[in-house]
Amino acid sequence: MIHLKELTSDTDIKEFVNFPFEIYKANKFWIPPIKKEEYKLLSPTANPAYKFCDARFWTAWREKECVGRIGAIINHNYNDKIGKKMGRISRIEFVNDTEVSAKLFAIAENWLKEKGMAGVHGPLGFTNFDNQGLLIEGFDYLPSIASVMHFPYYRQHFENNGYEKEIDWVEFRLTIEEVPEKAQRLAEIIKNRNNLEVIRFTKKSELKLYLKDVFHLLNKAFAELPYVAPFSDDMISFSAEKYLEVLQPEYIVVIKKENEVVGFIVGLPSLSEAMQKVKGSLFPFGFFHVFKALKKPEVVDLLLTGVDPQYQKLGLPAILINELQKTLIEKGVKFVETTGMFETNLKGATHWKNYNHIQHKRRRCFVKDL
Repeated sequence: MIHLKELTSDTDIKEFVNFPFEIYKANKFWIPPIKKEEYKLLSPTANPAYKFCDARFWTAWREKECVGRIGAIINHNYNDKIGKKMGRISRIEFVNDTEVSAKLFAIAENWLKEKGMAGVHGPLGFTNFDNQGLLIEGFDYLPSIASVMHFPYYRQHFENNGYEKEIDWVEFRLTIEEVPEKAQRLAEIIKNRNNLEVIRFTKKSELKLYLKDVFHLLNKAFAELPYVAPFSDDMISFSAEKYLEVLQPEYIVVIKKENEVVGFIVGLPSLSEAMQKVKGSLFPFGFFHVFKALKKPEVVDLLLTGVDPQYQKLGLPAILINELQKTLIEKGVKFVETTGMFETNLKGATHWKNYNHIQHKRRRCFVKDL
């Protein structure tokens, strides 16, 4: 018999957070999250997303053994944007048992229906900075900390429970080589012709001055993308605090035009192997592994790129990539892992084909009518 338990206590939350550490403990490609951060995301008092989201979370049990978990989220800001009543499946994990997965899907879907939702999609989180998508290709590659790992059998369970493809993200691994002189000249021409100012950083105090402007541009640049709703000031502060500790200023480039931020790119030395050593906790010795990974990276994760839609045709991405690539070469970086790009972004995918690359991962968002 499988029974489900809604999270109502600190013990329940710990069981929910700890379950992936059990199910993936033998998987060498899984990247453990920081448990403390997971607790914050699940807490209505700590996570400002609860101001515009409703959420419930459950664990599944066979006798005294936890065998699965699931969350259901309603992001009201996103639903207002698209004019539909959509719920989200979130943080779903389960053993390879059809009874377990069916009961998990059912309890989340029933709650969403009770809340008036007409459909459900996912896996998705509270916001687009949260975990998104189910891995369906690339199980034998180490993901970036901004990506996901799942077991191959998950996809069949989704499909068996009536879920269909909504859209995919694709990820690339690029080999870093010298910047062609032609590309450098083109970037300089674009910059001079359009009176663009490239801002580079050496200190976090300098970077901190630009964080809010970058988030406001992110709201504008990502406004039409699926699953995205604008970040409130509370969410900007929450996210900035979370990431500022590890962001490395030299891997971030900002472009200004007429004193306004119109483009940015954010890279981060890969922390994937470090997070595996950290095992979910930065104390007492986890920080050592993180700081070591930040010093001499072989791989850099490309976390975010944003350009003001008003200036999309000016070629700003070419400048951003060119500037970042200079730093990567100087630091001896050999590879770049891109985070998820929608498969419909043909222009972006074409750009990566200018590099020696592989398209090695694919994540899927599923959808189902309720």
